[in-house]
Amino acid sequence: MDGIRAYVARFGGFERDARLFLATALVAGAALSLYWIDFNLYLASIGLPPATIGLIATAGAIASTLVAFPASALSDRVGRRLVLAGGLALMLVALVGFVLVREPIAIGLLAALYGGGQQVFFVVQNPFLMEHSRAEHRSELFAVAFAIENVTNIVAALAGGAIAVLVAGWLGFDPDGPEAYRVLLVLMCGLMALSLTAVFAVTDDRPGRRPTPASPRAAGEPAEYPVAPYRPRSTGGRFGLVIGDRATFVRLLLPGFLIALGAGQVIPFLNLFVERKFALDLAALNALFAVTALGTVFAILLQPALAGRLGKVGSVVLVQGVSIPFLVVLGFSPVLWTVIAAMAVRNSLMNAGNPIFNAFAMERVGRAERATLSAAMSVLWSLGWVIAGLWYSALQAALGFERGYAINFATIITLYSVATFLLWAWFGREERAARAARVAAAD
Repeated sequence: MDGIRAYVARFGGFERDARLFLATALVAGAALSLYWIDFNLYLASIGLPPATIGLIATAGAIASTLVAFPASALSDRVGRRLVLAGGLALMLVALVGFVLVREPIAIGLLAALYGGGQQVFFVVQNPFLMEHSRAEHRSELFAVAFAIENVTNIVAALAGGAIAVLVAGWLGFDPDGPEAYRVLLVLMCGLMALSLTAVFAVTDDRPGRRPTPASPRAAGEPAEYPVAPYRPRSTGGRFGLVIGDRATFVRLLLPGFLIALGAGQVIPFLNLFVERKFALDLAALNALFAVTALGTVFAILLQPALAGRLGKVGSVVLVQGVSIPFLVVLGFSPVLWTVIAAMAVRNSLMNAGNPIFNAFAMERVGRAERATLSAAMSVLWSLGWVIAGLWYSALQAALGFERGYAINFATIITLYSVATFLLWAWFGREERAARAARVAAAD
């Protein structure tokens, strides 16, 4: 019982600004989830053909890639809070525009604005969490932030459509027409405006208004690993980007890029895979993915306890390694219940390690490098999914459903295995040695 109380207490030890950010992420995340689930359906409801919808989605993806590094550099110059607010404001303007316009070109421009704002918010999120947490609570804070994203996905999946249909019926609209989706867009506008108000309650962190730390330890950095000394952004960096140790950046980025290359071949298309292989209807598919997301939330919240016992890298390597056999079952089992179980467990384990690794990565670099690293992680993840999606399409066109997916699953298993091995080889032994040295010093 005392252990449970101590574990819960760690979640309650977040700083004020961290709690405000979590509230902001919860409200904004609801709007983001509704957009992800319903926006393409709205575009189809106003008569846009699939090819045009694809181009609109591409505009958002291109904008999100282009703004990542500028957002990271700007956040070091003007503070994280203003850039977070800017990202939310861009998304709010885009959502208002979606309610008002129907022209495809205008919608494409607004989609680019929305995608850019979303990327700005996500790029700054990890550095902000790092700089508003103490070492003893950092794993829990990153885990809660990531769990919130999954909770909002569940709620949006189950409740968003029901709300739109209810309001549309009350107002006399066609529940399957564009007016119902505009109800959701208006709801998203309200949520985004509320989140923008919440982020301004965060303490002003512009560089001229906060004390400059004399050392990483003075800034609350953990002593577990050596990090680069603090350098103001203005003292160096090409194009406003600072990379102190390129080898460390490569080691932190490459495993995630390999995982993105693997995941992008399968994860976006799991609904199609399961539906075609087992002939599930839409309701059953939605329920399946909602249950999977719920399992992910519990796994994420339990991951900090595992990190406390095994270390951050050790816990991430463990959950990623254990998830690989479930990928084999997911890809090649002919029995539905085993595929459902494998999908739930794999999704929970792989996602559980993400926030812990993000916390670890932010600890390994200095303050001036964090936003750059966060931007690089986001861009490489997006690039991996683009490459993997093209590879998936080529395989499906050339080999068909069964053989194409067989190669996709074999590839993701291989890439996950290599990425997990590299993570352990590059950081696992170092972490274990650091923990042993701390134990010896305590004795």
